[in-house]
Amino acid sequence: MNEYTLLLPFTPSRLHAFTREAITLRAFTPSLAKQHGIELKNDIKKSDRKAKIDAVLLRFPGVSAREINGLGAYFVNDKMFACISGEGIGLRLPVTAATELQFSRNDVVPFQPRGITSTREWIQINRADADEYEKDLALFQESIDFVKATGSA
Repeated sequence: MNEYTLLLPFTPSRLHAFTREAITLRAFTPSLAKQHGIELKNDIKKSDRKAKIDAVLLRFPGVSAREINGLGAYFVNDKMFACISGEGIGLRLPVTAATELQFSRNDVVPFQPRGITSTREWIQINRADADEYEKDLALFQESIDFVKATGSA
């Protein structure tokens, strides 16, 4: 069964009616929400998403996770190589590799955490499903190797 999150605003009376019917049906369904004028969004919580990303990145030897300015960041040798931002993961790579990826893949964009432009070494890989980052293991390894061999970002 899919889980959903209510998106505000809604009135208390609409919430009461919605909750009562939802309990009767034992599910918050899109059709029930639509009937009451309430928008639902698939509930892929940030913590669940981060846990999936942790599972991918923390398997690499020497990688650790910390929070920097409210963003999940990943380090190797105390140097940041990856960072969660929005629907993606920022990744530090050699400029030529970063540029090539931006032109060759639709899911790669310049890394701009909170709208702030980063250096040309940073790109962001956007994936709606965090499990899909398994496909990027070679890029994560390339980033780790690059960061180990260079100074801090």
